[in-house]
Amino acid sequence: MALSMVMLFSCENPIAEVQEIAKEDTLPSVSAFNIEYVRTSVGEKQVVLNSPQMDRYTDKSNEYSEFPEGFEITFYDSLGNKSSYIRADYGIDYVNKKRLEARNNVLVKNLETQEQLNTENLVWDRKQKIIYSNSFVKITSPDKVIYGDSLWANEDFSKRRIHKIKNSYFEIEEDSIN
Repeated sequence: MALSMVMLFSCENPIAEVQEIAKEDTLPSVSAFNIEYVRTSVGEKQVVLNSPQMDRYTDKSNEYSEFPEGFEITFYDSLGNKSSYIRADYGIDYVNKKRLEARNNVLVKNLETQEQLNTENLVWDRKQKIIYSNSFVKITSPDKVIYGDSLWANEDFSKRRIHKIKNSYFEIEEDSIN
């Protein structure tokens, strides 16, 4: 009897082991290293994406690319000049949703206006053509620095709303004080 009890309990698997075996395959369908993706229209460069690593995942309901070591996307104007870029230490691009989530040391820079956005989390919704963050934001321009708790903006950053602005710094020219 004792031997059969030992045999019965020795065949038990820990619940975590069973869950690991039963879960879906989480390996990427494609992995690429040191990538440069160039999107053009009528021979004109529009967007360039660079990343040390991209992992592409595909399943029935969701397709996405993950950038576990960060990424940089550079945007070009109609004349082929760099107009802005976004950089982050981590990113995930949901293909079907047309939505990019950037995390950790996110930097967005508009090269025309010299404005820069720093935050820890940013979402770029390409369907709605907006960017937003529900994290602390810092916006630096040549004449001011603005801090806030969150941000909504159109994708070219020309119109924006900053919520709960905190301790902003504005540079005032001496001639305008009179």
